[in-house]
Amino acid sequence: MNTTLKAMALTALFTSMTYAATVVTVNGKAISDEEINRVLMEGTQGRFNQLPKEKQDELRKRITDGLITQELVYQDAKKSGVLKSKEYIDERNAMMERIDRQLAAKVWEKQQFEKVTVSEKEVKAYFDANPQEFIEKEKVHARHILLKTETQAKDLIGKLKALKGNALKEKFIELAKTESTGPSGPKGGDLGFFPQGQMVPAFNDVVFKMDVGTITMTPVKSQFGYHIIYLEEKKTGKQLSFEEVKSFVDQRLKIEKFKKDMEIKMKALKDTATIS
Repeated sequence: MNTTLKAMALTALFTSMTYAATVVTVNGKAISDEEINRVLMEGTQGRFNQLPKEKQDELRKRITDGLITQELVYQDAKKSGVLKSKEYIDERNAMMERIDRQLAAKVWEKQQFEKVTVSEKEVKAYFDANPQEFIEKEKVHARHILLKTETQAKDLIGKLKALKGNALKEKFIELAKTESTGPSGPKGGDLGFFPQGQMVPAFNDVVFKMDVGTITMTPVKSQFGYHIIYLEEKKTGKQLSFEEVKSFVDQRLKIEKFKKDMEIKMKALKDTATIS
């Protein structure tokens, strides 16, 4: 991972608010939401929150299942005496040497990053010079029912097309929970808000042309199957204000300064080191 990406990951980790709520227990050992979030952020290099909601749900489930498996294996290894074996102790000692270096580097980078400062004047100057970067795209809040065949999709559309208003929404949510093959099914097909271009083209091109409170009257085919889409809400695009993006710009400029500072710092360390 290069220095810039590391810095972005560290920034995301140390500035986000996380709460150690227990998600699941494995034979009495708690696995917390904080632990799951940490793995998700590290695994996506700090970009987890930028992923589509459906992908977030899929990754969260995969990581949770992986942590459960890891804990079960650890408990069984402990019970069977693996932790007292010579092979385990030798491997652990070798690994700890590597971890010492990696952890020292991680804390060192965090401390170096925390020394970087950016003035509000610099932040405002960047904002004024780059207004095109702070245009929020149009967003929609949609639900969908994902089915394997076109025939299944048409059958469900037949059950929905005569409904309107809350009756349509409620029936759509009910059918999504019982019929959808997608990971959002248990949540009534809810995909949350997403901007233009985030979904696959076939889905994206249809949903942004829909009226709020309506469904697609023909199935939408994608590489995942056949979708029935319900449009719940629309948010028009807008130019973001300075107050809305100030913290984001501040972090961006800090990362840029950090990268330059690290280039200077590493050159100084190399120039004073004995490397043969």
